[in-house]
Amino acid sequence: MMQRLVILAPNWLGDAVMALPAIADVRRGLPGVHLAVAARAAVAPLFQLVPDVDETIVLGSAVSLRQVGAWGAIGRELAGRQFDAALLLPNSIHAALLAFRAGIPERWGYSHGVRRQWLTRSVQRPAVGHQADYYRRLVAALGFENGPREPTVTVADVARSAAARLLADAGWRGRTPLVALAPGAAYGGAKRWPPDRFGELAATLAADGVQCVLVGSAADARTAAEVTRAFTARHAGPIAIVDLTARTDLPALAGVLTRCRALVTNDSGAMHLAAAAGTPVTAVFGPTNEHATRPIGDAHTVVAHAVWCRPCMLRECPIDHRCMHGVTVGAVVDAARRTMRR
Repeated sequence: MMQRLVILAPNWLGDAVMALPAIADVRRGLPGVHLAVAARAAVAPLFQLVPDVDETIVLGSAVSLRQVGAWGAIGRELAGRQFDAALLLPNSIHAALLAFRAGIPERWGYSHGVRRQWLTRSVQRPAVGHQADYYRRLVAALGFENGPREPTVTVADVARSAAARLLADAGWRGRTPLVALAPGAAYGGAKRWPPDRFGELAATLAADGVQCVLVGSAADARTAAEVTRAFTARHAGPIAIVDLTARTDLPALAGVLTRCRALVTNDSGAMHLAAAAGTPVTAVFGPTNEHATRPIGDAHTVVAHAVWCRPCMLRECPIDHRCMHGVTVGAVVDAARRTMRR
């Protein structure tokens, strides 16, 4: 009888959020089992917002399989924890080898190349579709009934109150409506709508009486500064832009997003976190495929510019970045106004 199950989470925030419906399916199917999630440090705090998860295990950096001398480290974080089974959401050789080396007797996941040899139950990979459905099809094939398709996180009242204080300290004008802006993107520069257009967007919304708050990681600080400069050059009114870049962890970011009427963003992890927290999203898509990674739900809007070369899935554009430069500020403003929660 199974007593302990560990789920290896995807390595990117957006993918981890899109995996939440599949994790919820497993929880409903195994209500009495101790359910742990093993995740990289950048993603692990997400599961503080998921009550269905009993334990979060932080994994170290992946060991390169080319470094044979380092193979002894693979699986150490999970070894000796008495897990009966491991569900592998990453479709990597490393994830399968990690579960095998940890001595977990049952190892489930999609079959792919040589990793089949380390799985005890393998499922054929489905045709291309939305990433959330990719995970849901895996657990369905393993016998877990699929439930709701939309990812959800639970943001406690204390986190919402802390977010309000953080916003106020950074310059939020109290009752002024808030819209969050996430101008960064971890995958590469090609996913980023130009910062000056985010700044123009913020200035346009400020003229409507809406205050914008910038969110992102430390890696987005330069982009956020460019947005602020563009905003300042276009807006001389009393409403200033609020910059929380690099000032929030994932739970705090979720709290901030619940205080906002909308998020305007590139295709990013923040996009999926906002949708899961119940904040309407306007997402600008360029090189990536909105049919595979758009936020799920009727509250969200995708803005894209149709050009022959998208979706190319490249990190950097080798030509003129026409997919993003073709998205006008007016189109995004109109979408944000429609999306904005009243």
